[in-house]
Amino acid sequence: MNPYTELAAPVEHCLTEKNSEFLSFLLPVRNRDEAMALVNQYRKQYRGANHVCWAYIIGNTRQPETQAFSDDGEPSGTAGKPMLHVLTEQELGNSLALVVRYFGGVKLGAGGLVRAYSAAVSQAAAKATRHQVLPQLQLTVRLDFALETRARQLINELAGQLLATDYQQQVQLTVSLPVTAVAEFANQLQNISSGSALISELPDTAQA
Repeated sequence: MNPYTELAAPVEHCLTEKNSEFLSFLLPVRNRDEAMALVNQYRKQYRGANHVCWAYIIGNTRQPETQAFSDDGEPSGTAGKPMLHVLTEQELGNSLALVVRYFGGVKLGAGGLVRAYSAAVSQAAAKATRHQVLPQLQLTVRLDFALETRARQLINELAGQLLATDYQQQVQLTVSLPVTAVAEFANQLQNISSGSALISELPDTAQA
């Protein structure tokens, strides 16, 4: 679970190649259902287009949770796959690329189509804004009451979030921390508590 970049906002771009018009759209998405709902929406919106090709990638582009593409009637491998390749190389995680093509009467050939679809997405990507995603991990921490204030300070210092507090014989804190900060948090907490603090990871809580 490493930090990665994702598409921060929608982007539109238009490319004309040998009289064919390629309208490209980059859209933030969180899962396959969102991506496919948008594909269907754009197909309805551009029902007069010859092709509505698409590619999406969810999560880290280097270690994607899921990805898929469609040539939508273009020769196999000439549209969706090149579009996905651009998303990967441009590190646009959690994004859907759509290219709407209006045929201009001049055939581009397989190589020309690959170049055109790649360029349509690449030029849109050049306009894109990104932000960094820091995968989070949820932990529970048990410690003495006297250490609560210092623990809260440590959570803030490491860009974490305190999700819940439970007061019993000790204080129990439920914490969300960037994965990259977990080791530092554990080390510092053990130092300030002289090893008495108990830290445990909540099951199945790793998230982007």
